[in-house]
Amino acid sequence: MTSGSIVIGIGCRRGVSVEEIEAAVRAALGKFGKRSLAEVRVIASIEGKSDEAALLAFCERHKLPLRFYTAAQIADVETGASPYVQKHLGVGGVCEPCALLASHEGRIVVPKTAVDDVTVAIAADRHPLPSSSKGHA
Repeated sequence: MTSGSIVIGIGCRRGVSVEEIEAAVRAALGKFGKRSLAEVRVIASIEGKSDEAALLAFCERHKLPLRFYTAAQIADVETGASPYVQKHLGVGGVCEPCALLASHEGRIVVPKTAVDDVTVAIAADRHPLPSSSKGHA
């Protein structure tokens, strides 16, 4: 994997701590061959979490961009469904569909990993972003 070639989708309950998010992300990265945060291109979540302090603080701490998706966008992505998430957010899941939406035609490489009140999934880009220099096609 090259730098910036994986995407992390995060779902969480309201009021989680930045330490809980950190622990969940590190647990998921550990399942993917001990990857590091340096390989993460973007963090993704549902727009209802756009004011979640711990999520914002985690991304700020690690200088990672954060992208949000609407429930309608997430509903169009087929992944496993959680009755709890469906009841509270109106979608079947958050971390897996958000990771897929933020990836470049990617695939899930670490499925939903739950640590306390945080869920994390990792998608790997199928096609890396073009580099600034021209190379082979």
